[in-house]
Amino acid sequence: MYPNKKANGMQEKNQNAFDALERLKAGNKVYINSAKGAGDISPEKRLYTSKNGQKPYAVIISCSDSRVIPECIFSAGIGDLFVIRVAGNVIDNHQLGSIEYAVEHLSCKLVVVLGHTQCGAVGAAAKENGGFVRFITDEIRRAIGLETDAVKASILNVKQSVNKIRQLIGNSEDLQIKGALYNTESGVVDFGLDI
Repeated sequence: MYPNKKANGMQEKNQNAFDALERLKAGNKVYINSAKGAGDISPEKRLYTSKNGQKPYAVIISCSDSRVIPECIFSAGIGDLFVIRVAGNVIDNHQLGSIEYAVEHLSCKLVVVLGHTQCGAVGAAAKENGGFVRFITDEIRRAIGLETDAVKASILNVKQSVNKIRQLIGNSEDLQIKGALYNTESGVVDFGLDI
């Protein structure tokens, strides 16, 4: 059983950053070896969260890539994660406002920027883009510079987003901002990035 969860699977209170990170790691281990989702999406959990509100234990900022599904990757169910998805997991005022809401109003203590291997947005940053896509690719290009290794570029992109959140929202003993990289082939999430 995860820390701070009742026997019925409902979370009693918001977790500290360490316990939330351990829960993400444990959920990822379940996911790596699963053929089906393990998160609680039961009618009971829907009813409980509808009546009592959400109490997510972590904020996850991830790419919109359809292969990157935080609730599945961390074996989470309804109300467990506050997920913000945007192509290239870039950060602007909308994402910052969402993070701030989760931290201040939902008492989340852990924010994770989840990049991934084979990121199309990171790859697209290597060339000029028009339209609205350029707002994403220009931001990524600033993060990765001249890096041509796809994995290293994804990590640099995560690092820029983490640093932006730390600078504008803060990082403290109570609130941890972490970067991680999801491997789309193995399913493993690497929380050991040097950020």
